[in-house]
Amino acid sequence: MDELLEGERLDDLNRNGYRIIQDPARFCFGMDAVLLSGWAGAKPGDKVLDLGTGTGIIPILMAAKTKASHITGLEIQHESADMAARSVKLNGLEDRIDIVEGDLKEASGIFGPAAFDVVTSNPPYMIDSHGLTNPDMPKAIARHEILCSLEDVVREAAASLKSGGHFYLVHRPFRLVEIFQVMTRFSLEPKRMKLVYPYVDREPNMVLIEGIRGAKSRITVEKPLIVYERPGVYTPEIYDIYGY
Repeated sequence: MDELLEGERLDDLNRNGYRIIQDPARFCFGMDAVLLSGWAGAKPGDKVLDLGTGTGIIPILMAAKTKASHITGLEIQHESADMAARSVKLNGLEDRIDIVEGDLKEASGIFGPAAFDVVTSNPPYMIDSHGLTNPDMPKAIARHEILCSLEDVVREAAASLKSGGHFYLVHRPFRLVEIFQVMTRFSLEPKRMKLVYPYVDREPNMVLIEGIRGAKSRITVEKPLIVYERPGVYTPEIYDIYGY
């Protein structure tokens, strides 16, 4: 097929027959992106912005799972943005999804303030002192705060949201205190949280958070999400999120 470039592959998303173009040498989406797409909500007619969209996985899955009227993916890396745009075209979603190449640190300037009902983000988790920086720059940019920080993501999410708009984030539990501090500083009140555990007897390795712009202080901690019943076998909730 002429949509694929050298080294790229086509993956089935098990939703509406949608597929996505990826390049394993650069970066492929992980479970965190799929869980975020299941965590994030959008009402009919909502406008959604995905900050740091990569190859467009979250916009495509949210197009499948919600009745949002329009979803915009913002991505700074040209090759990833190009793959995302080709995946949107491949799935016939040009009327619902736009892929914009640009810096998420400038999102509210690109799109204007308070332009969206929902903002999602699966940002880089690692600060400089955590983990080894991947020598392959595209993967390093996706995993480490090289081109943007947590504060950049939250600041631009808050500026891009209408009052009462919803922010959905997937991140790492070890940064929870910092996440809540930054969110409240930018008037994104944490309202819901779910910890994700690889196995029932392990420590959590992901956290899903929902914040609302300008809301009052009160958070609901939902029951945890367990990924595996045993090695190689997902729990029913994971199979449901993946659409298997």
